[in-house]
Amino acid sequence: MQDNIHRLFKSFVMSNQLTRRKFIKTAAVGAAGAVVFPQFLASCTQNKKAAGAAKEDDGIIRLGFIGLGQQAMYLLNGYLTIPGVKVVAGSDVYGIKRERFIKRVNDYYAKQQAEATDTEKKDEAAVETYENYKDLLARDDIDAVVIATPDHWHAFIAIAACNAKKNVYLEKPLTFTIKEGQALVKAVRDNGVILGVGSQQRSDPNFQHAVKMVQEGKIGKLERINAYVGGPPKPYDLPEEPVPADLNWTLWLGPSEFVHYNAQLDPPITLDPEQNEQFWGAWRWYKELGGGFTTDWGAHMFDIAQWGMQMDNSGPVEIIPAGYKDTKFLTYKYASGVVMTEEPFNEKMTKGVKFWGDKGWIEVSREHFLASDDSLLPPKVEATEGAYETKIPHLENFIASVKSKTDPVVPVEVGHHSCTVCTLGNIAYDLGRPIKWNPDTQTFVDDPDAEENRLYNKTYTDGYSI
Repeated sequence: MQDNIHRLFKSFVMSNQLTRRKFIKTAAVGAAGAVVFPQFLASCTQNKKAAGAAKEDDGIIRLGFIGLGQQAMYLLNGYLTIPGVKVVAGSDVYGIKRERFIKRVNDYYAKQQAEATDTEKKDEAAVETYENYKDLLARDDIDAVVIATPDHWHAFIAIAACNAKKNVYLEKPLTFTIKEGQALVKAVRDNGVILGVGSQQRSDPNFQHAVKMVQEGKIGKLERINAYVGGPPKPYDLPEEPVPADLNWTLWLGPSEFVHYNAQLDPPITLDPEQNEQFWGAWRWYKELGGGFTTDWGAHMFDIAQWGMQMDNSGPVEIIPAGYKDTKFLTYKYASGVVMTEEPFNEKMTKGVKFWGDKGWIEVSREHFLASDDSLLPPKVEATEGAYETKIPHLENFIASVKSKTDPVVPVEVGHHSCTVCTLGNIAYDLGRPIKWNPDTQTFVDDPDAEENRLYNKTYTDGYSI
């Protein structure tokens, strides 16, 4: 496995696009291998036949993308380069983003054809796009879907994909509510499909090395963790703006409660001249549509903390919100005695994780790796840059899992438990007081108000239910 990690790391494909984040400046490769763990009806039934003949048994994994915004474009750049993968369809409620997707995919394959020899050339069917994701899921030729929509749609689309017997690569956080996560886990296992979570840090050698050192006791008995991610969401306060003519705002909202349109929610683009999104969709910062930094970055950093504690299939027993009495930071208490705080570990307020043991410490982020002793540091390799979301070992792992029908590095249960940690934090913020949680039964302890919270079991728009 270690040789595979070396090979995958060296095969990283860099995106030509700028990104908000740079990849690691140092990376651990040598020791990493040991820790890589495994409502709207379809508009037209004839779309089932859009791909033409039934799928050939040619070993090719045919992908459809649902949600064609900024994150999807990063993922597309990675998936297009993986041998044995063919991107055949996309879906988005925003017309101009469907146009961009068609152009990106067709341009890529046209270039591949132009560079191929006569014996290598094949007839290529043009990529198809749809406004409604149900039309894409109705296609018999699609093996897997990549879902990169706003969070409030994750569970609905992913469960529908499972029921359509499609394998799923789903962006984090896994779901909007805890009950949605439970339902999605069941849908994956009941349908026998593969679901991989977009938690790329689990395929990052720096984070792998940090977790390995912690789990092997190299910092002694783990006592506490700083996992800095940022604050919770706020109520929607953006001014109303006219809805673009080619954006289906009703379908964009779907199961979510109504909020008026503002361009910050789904950043505009142009094709001539080409200008892509200039910022990340602001839906994530508002209670009605997202979970703030608690879920946006928590799904990465709390995830690494859970992994380091060997709590992938469990979670905290008590959650205390920042601001409650003398509690300065959002605090998670575990049955083991470990305490995790959403607390910066340096003056730069780097988003990352710091593990404290009784014999040393390790702090890790996407930019650096520091430790109390040099023996804990990973081997250094040449720095690489590019869009973090495009690094393809994590994507290759998903494709390999689809082919082998085995769980990927981040299977659905792990994604669900990490997402639950994030959501519990926001529920505690909503209630303004501590909550107690039973991670074994995934229920609150004697707390009817928590059970009725919108992030545990949400009431949806008419016509939608999980």
